Amino acid sequence: MSVQGTILVLDGVSTNRIMLKVQLTAAWYHVVQGEKLEGLPALVRRTQPDLVLTAQTLPDGTAADVKKAIVKEPGLDDVPVVAIAAQNDRDARLRALKDGLDDVLTHPFKDTLLMARVRSLLRARAATQDLQVGNGSQPVGFAEPAQPIIRPSKSARVDILTHTARTGALWQKALDDQRQFDLNWHLQSNLRGVLSGSVPDAIVVELGSNPAGLNILADLRSRGVTRHTVLIGVLKDEDAGQASEALDRGADAVCLGGFCAQEILLRLENQIARKARLDQMRVSLKRGIAESWIDPLTGLHNRRYAMRALDQIARQSARTGRSFAIMLADLDHFKAINDGHGHASGDYVLTQAAERMQNALGSRGFVARIGGEEFMIGVPDVSPKQALNLAETVCDSICQSPFLLPDHGAQVDVTVSIGLKLSQVGFAPQDCAAKSVENLIKSADKALYAAKKAGRNQVSIRQSAA
Repeated sequence: MSVQGTILVLDGVSTNRIMLKVQLTAAWYHVVQGEKLEGLPALVRRTQPDLVLTAQTLPDGTAADVKKAIVKEPGLDDVPVVAIAAQNDRDARLRALKDGLDDVLTHPFKDTLLMARVRSLLRARAATQDLQVGNGSQPVGFAEPAQPIIRPSKSARVDILTHTARTGALWQKALDDQRQFDLNWHLQSNLRGVLSGSVPDAIVVELGSNPAGLNILADLRSRGVTRHTVLIGVLKDEDAGQASEALDRGADAVCLGGFCAQEILLRLENQIARKARLDQMRVSLKRGIAESWIDPLTGLHNRRYAMRALDQIARQSARTGRSFAIMLADLDHFKAINDGHGHASGDYVLTQAAERMQNALGSRGFVARIGGEEFMIGVPDVSPKQALNLAETVCDSICQSPFLLPDHGAQVDVTVSIGLKLSQVGFAPQDCAAKSVENLIKSADKALYAAKKAGRNQVSIRQSAA
């Protein structure tokens, strides 16, 4: 997305394009113009638009053709495409929504509504891009092909919020006849009914002269549980001002001119499908982030996590004046296990050793695998005696009983050497924490070398200053 946002305007009528350009450039958007479908792929690849506004009918195609062309372009499949239809042409609006257009504006329209819709759609695309890698459409952490279009689940929950019970019942019946969603209705005065149950996938809110509906939109969008819920407002008339405010307060779409079951169902289908895709991307992103901190073999944290955790522990130590400990643990003669019993057995020993060390440490700190058979342990808020006792407990957890190799039925004795370094009380100012941690790790490494040199299967403490 460009700094100011690039909007592509497609219309075979030059005066329509000029009018839109004037409106959009006045709001500091960068506007690119086109008049037909021919040459569109090259145009969008060159200009990389963040939003497309297209006439319902072009000299050589339709808005639906534009949407299909945009979706095919790598990295642009999430660009919103809005059709501009003739005034009071509800059939054209429904047709555009059925064709998968992201929204429909009727011409002529007021600047306020146009700008509000532009802002809303650009926010939506920015949210999508936050979940993507670079300019592609692939979720973070995965090299698999792009996922197919996700359609809304038949069991998607949709709540209806209306001013009166009669309106709620009528709307539910009109939508329930389609049997696409799990529908519930509530009075707007009973917002608790929406928030107390399972989180709805979408909420349809009745808007009107009473500001309650607009306030509810803002409230729902600000809450953590409903932050990603689809919000659709319904206005009885063509009040562009209220529609604009609804969009700015968080509505994903606004239906003008009163309740129309067909339009609402189409908007729900499109918006919930988009939400399902974004929900999947969020899950992928969280999984990718989690996996980037985890060692895949042992399930322990990895070096990347360990360094970040030590930095936080060091900063905490600087604030509290309490010392912390760093331990480096290395399984003794581990190469002999791989050579004598195979790498699969070696991997088994690593996973079991990791489990034993984690159990020995408990919740006092963290254990991370930072190399082949090398582990790092960080323990905050600990005295020298406590740190030594923990290190000896970890050491004993490895050597106290042999490791039974599942594929061989053989038992192997394993020991571990540990280098321990305790930070000094007062440690270091927070802005020097990273360098001080690095020095402590070097000291712990020297202590580990000393433990190896002294005969292994023991804890060595580095006494010199870090």
